[in-house]
Amino acid sequence: MIDHTGVAVTDFAQSKAFYTQALAPLGYQLLMEVSAALTGSTDMAGFGEPPKTDFWISGGGPNRPAIHVAFRAPSRAAVDAFHAAALAAGGTDNGAPGLRPHYHPHYYGAFVRDPDGHNIEAVCHAAE
Repeated sequence: MIDHTGVAVTDFAQSKAFYTQALAPLGYQLLMEVSAALTGSTDMAGFGEPPKTDFWISGGGPNRPAIHVAFRAPSRAAVDAFHAAALAAGGTDNGAPGLRPHYHPHYYGAFVRDPDGHNIEAVCHAAE
């Protein structure tokens, strides 16, 4: 089981704002911030469904190559809302909401690129 994961970003403040807005439709919140003074190297922000963080961003420069992270959505409407919120937050479209039956018949996902080009997805596996 994966307990938590994350991505490195170029502009910490911009990415923190992006993820705060983009992940809100999925029930994610900014739950924790850790300063560079505490980590000894970089600022970090942890997102998740309260009370547990499971997705982190850290400043200092983006991962290369860019990373793909998929977030489980509770419904197709949440996938649609994620996509709209991520675009409004400055993300770029990398795959509009829709079925991806090549994965399985009920795979409904949407993809955006974050400010550093990471491929961020929301996916619902439930039938409509």
